[in-house]
Amino acid sequence: METTDNTRRDLRERTRDTLERLGRERDVWVCTAHPDRGPHQVPLWFWWDGHALWLCTGEATATARNLRTDPRVRLALPDTFDVVQLRGTADCYPAQEVPEEGAAGFAAKFGWDPRVGEGSFIHVRVSPETVLAWRGEAELTGRVLMRKGAWLG
Repeated sequence: METTDNTRRDLRERTRDTLERLGRERDVWVCTAHPDRGPHQVPLWFWWDGHALWLCTGEATATARNLRTDPRVRLALPDTFDVVQLRGTADCYPAQEVPEEGAAGFAAKFGWDPRVGEGSFIHVRVSPETVLAWRGEAELTGRVLMRKGAWLG
């Protein structure tokens, strides 16, 4: 979503817009880190279940390896004006152990079920602990929407 509307939104509007985008958008930038190799960033598909983001990646990817070492993760929706950033902790699930709700929701959104077919994938559930959102400079103040896992306001 790309917008150039520079009207300052209040906390309630900003939260509503953020939740709407989480329900609609397809891609999220995923940032992980390895203690020896440093930061790693990739775009992945995601499904928002209303509380957490569900992602999927190859079992042997740098993202999967990094999350097994350090489950802290930062996410960002792909719009540099209408910014949504999330910080949270990832839970990784091999295909045989993924909760049905997460796997089914992801598969329904994308028409692809990583549990079926070729390749070894893991599902990743990210529970946001912090959410920030702003549109342009006018919204930099008050951009925190969630703190310590609780929505503000």
